Amino acid sequence: MTLQQLRYIVAIDRFRNFARAADACDISQPTLSAMLIKLEEELDVRIFERTNKSVKPTTEGEKIILQAQKALMEAGRITEIVNEGKGTISGSLTLSVGPTIAPYLLPKFIKHYRTAYPSVSLSILEMKANFMHEALLRGEIDAGIAICDNAQKGILEVPLYTEKFYVYLSEGCGLPHQVLRPDNLDNENMWIMKEAQCLRDSAFSFCKARTKGQYIYEAGSIETLIRIVDENGGYTIIPEMHLPFLTEAQRSNVREIDGNHVSERRISLYIKDDYIRERMLNTITDTLKAFMPKGMLTDSIIKYGIKL
Repeated sequence: MTLQQLRYIVAIDRFRNFARAADACDISQPTLSAMLIKLEEELDVRIFERTNKSVKPTTEGEKIILQAQKALMEAGRITEIVNEGKGTISGSLTLSVGPTIAPYLLPKFIKHYRTAYPSVSLSILEMKANFMHEALLRGEIDAGIAICDNAQKGILEVPLYTEKFYVYLSEGCGLPHQVLRPDNLDNENMWIMKEAQCLRDSAFSFCKARTKGQYIYEAGSIETLIRIVDENGGYTIIPEMHLPFLTEAQRSNVREIDGNHVSERRISLYIKDDYIRERMLNTITDTLKAFMPKGMLTDSIIKYGIKL
């Protein structure tokens, strides 16, 4: 039994397809099949039930695959310990980013990261929080960036930055105030996006207000919401990092929220609770420091980075 064989069965379980698993492992499908058969013969157990239409693990196979995932993670830690001791920053980094964060973070992040760390093989996946959790626990990704308060058993949360929200009005909205309070706004003219704008700790509790009014909809992106408001009237809220994407005319429709009723979203970095690649994690935070707007990153990240 070899580590490579364990990687193969983990890949087969992940893709449930021999062709895709072979491609992910950078080997031919016949080679993958042959290595699986060899392992099954060695263990004298069938790991996968396979037909022309499906591949799924047997009951014993599920236990073997789980142990293989643990063995691969522990084996990987040996290389990580050595590299950390040498102060080496190399190898691979697989990062997930939430879909409502990615449009604002990734363009500059990728540019700065590749310049600063050319020896690191960077891979970024766009994932919602629940898929991020599963990928972290399986060891498929190193870290994830998502909205705060998404930690669960086995996963650590590190606060990264706080982003303010602004009100975006239609041109004919008729609200002259340059700074708005919640009582200035009518729920019936509100347009929302579920994941990005659920402000649980905010005076603008859009999720709670969703039952009010007749014109509250859920859209797929902030850009979509802005277009809806431009065409249909009313208002929405937009994150601070979307402001540079607005045209000059659209910027005149932006209003701040009264300081006593500030709405914001907090973004965190998530890692498995036994993760040890401290230097690699700090390549993420150091990259964010290079381009994030002033005052947005948490003080602890600016001063100390991440300490495991």
